[in-house]
Amino acid sequence: MSRVTQRASELALDETTVTALRAALKTTADEVVQAIIDEVPPYANALSGSMGGTIRRAVRTALGHYLDLASGNATGGDGGDAAYELGRGEVRDGRSMDALLSAYRVGARVAWRCLAAGAVSAGLPAAEVAKFAELTFAYIDELSAASAAGHADELAARGRAHERHLEHLARDLLAGASPDVLLASAQRAGWQPPVTLTAVLLPAAQARPAYRALDPSTLVLDDLPDATGVLLVPDAHRSHLLRQLTDRTAVVGPARPWTRASASYARAVRARSLSSDIRDTEDHLPELVLSADVDAFADLRARALAPLRTLPVATARRLEETLRAWLLHQGRRDEVAAALFVHPQTVRYRMSQLRELFPDLASPHRVLELTLAVGLRVS
Repeated sequence: MSRVTQRASELALDETTVTALRAALKTTADEVVQAIIDEVPPYANALSGSMGGTIRRAVRTALGHYLDLASGNATGGDGGDAAYELGRGEVRDGRSMDALLSAYRVGARVAWRCLAAGAVSAGLPAAEVAKFAELTFAYIDELSAASAAGHADELAARGRAHERHLEHLARDLLAGASPDVLLASAQRAGWQPPVTLTAVLLPAAQARPAYRALDPSTLVLDDLPDATGVLLVPDAHRSHLLRQLTDRTAVVGPARPWTRASASYARAVRARSLSSDIRDTEDHLPELVLSADVDAFADLRARALAPLRTLPVATARRLEETLRAWLLHQGRRDEVAAALFVHPQTVRYRMSQLRELFPDLASPHRVLELTLAVGLRVS
């Protein structure tokens, strides 16, 4: 508190004045506290009961330290430390820095009025009273600055802790933790669970910018492997969410009950592994179903399409395309021909070949297997 120390060095109150001011210290402290209660609404109830007594003692301590400074018997460090802790405490009590600064302004005015009256009564010369005033307000400024620093540091620390809790919750959700674990994690983070969550995968560098345009309750992680970011969007309106992500390289999973957000995330991951062109997983459900067990799908194709493997590659490919179109259009020859850009007679010829290769082609079970087998184009 160099400015205060400098002012104090220019003023050395005589013992008579200091004794008179100390005698009025309790009354001055009480008037300061009462004025704060009357003029600063956030403190109207905060200064009653035991808390009021604690603060009154703190005000008397601050004023006593101030008088030590004014009489040249102390340095400024202790007052600043106490003011710093006061600023931190105001955050814990839920009050803003504006409220505390208002309290300081009111306290400074009332304290100066009381101290000035005591100093003049004790015979302090006018020139010294002016120096006394400068010291008083310099002291209050330093205390205000120390409290503001404490308030800001506490807010920053709480913000970091809150961010850590939110990140921990997001990781629990992606890992598919139990509902009890998720509820406890949400409570620690002060996060109100929604009905659903929708997972969005995108490059890590895009996660925070995209997050700023979404619901503030969205959970975000931007440090997953492969430089991947994840957003967990609460109660998303799907079409609106997709529009918000138009300029992002994003894959949007399905909406799921919030405790099953891991299912939305898993589908988005699987969709991204299929193709870099997928944005909305719900537009690609057949591909996702058929790719859920890659080995099983490969085994199914090998078994179901085994008769085609006896043919030349080009012939087998043409017949597989014809079979796919025939199944898709339920055997309507003209539609099959239009889909393949061939003459209906060509379709008739190819289907004759296929019926020879698959004698049970009319069997429902065979139709099911073949439909699944040719459901995806495999190069």
